[in-house]
Amino acid sequence: MTSPRRIAYQGEPGANSHLVCRQHYPDWEALACASFEDVFAAVEGGPGVGPSADLAMIPIDNSIAGRVADIHHFLPDSGLHIIAEHFLRIRFHLLGVPGASLDQVTTVHSHVHALGQCRKIIREHGLVPLISGDTAGAAREVAEAADPTQAAISPPLAAEIYGLDVLAEDIEDEDHNTTRFVVLSRDYVEAPVGAGPVVTSFIFNVRNLPAALYKALGGFATNGVNMTKLESYMVGGHFSATQFLAEVDGHPSEPGLARALEELAFFTTDVKVLGVYPADSFRA
Repeated sequence: MTSPRRIAYQGEPGANSHLVCRQHYPDWEALACASFEDVFAAVEGGPGVGPSADLAMIPIDNSIAGRVADIHHFLPDSGLHIIAEHFLRIRFHLLGVPGASLDQVTTVHSHVHALGQCRKIIREHGLVPLISGDTAGAAREVAEAADPTQAAISPPLAAEIYGLDVLAEDIEDEDHNTTRFVVLSRDYVEAPVGAGPVVTSFIFNVRNLPAALYKALGGFATNGVNMTKLESYMVGGHFSATQFLAEVDGHPSEPGLARALEELAFFTTDVKVLGVYPADSFRA
């Protein structure tokens, strides 16, 4: 019997990343990892050690919190490629031990971002927020404590996994709270041309010259290429060297984007395509 394919994610079982894996790779085994570094290592493998996962599911942007910290440090040098993207509408429930009621709860556990995204219910019930490392981990902590005065702000999947009661549903402050995930693979898999909307992600370093970024991006404007993301990062602690992560609509084989990337190379160094993959239907 062949072993099931595995997809790695950061967090404990029941986290939103776990939920996305179940939604889009239901026949795969989801591998929980303690950190993003562990997720990348699981797919890359190490010296003398083969990879323990075939793919990785990584959150990259959130509509409220912005970019996910640390991802830009791992992506450029990981040797992994983006092969897909998925969007998840973030839902949080207030979870308590079986038989508990909302009136009994005095403290609430969750990740710092989740606590910040559910301020209304915390304030309304006068709850004391306690920071946990992970939203699903908060549910596990509450289940282990077996204390009706403790609750967790966690994804709905965590209630199922840890046997907790749902005390309140959909408690997030904003109904547009959405996270974008990318799927990473060791193998470079390029979306075909003409099979639907495509996203191209790439990184580049601008030369340390006046108007270098302006000139580098000019080719996208003149060739009618829509740029949907442009983020800058310092490289190696140097304030003069800037690396950019960019995403555009289109395929590098299409004439407009091909010309724009060619022009980009004149004003930059280290242009590297991270992935050419189908645009998720959520974008439409």
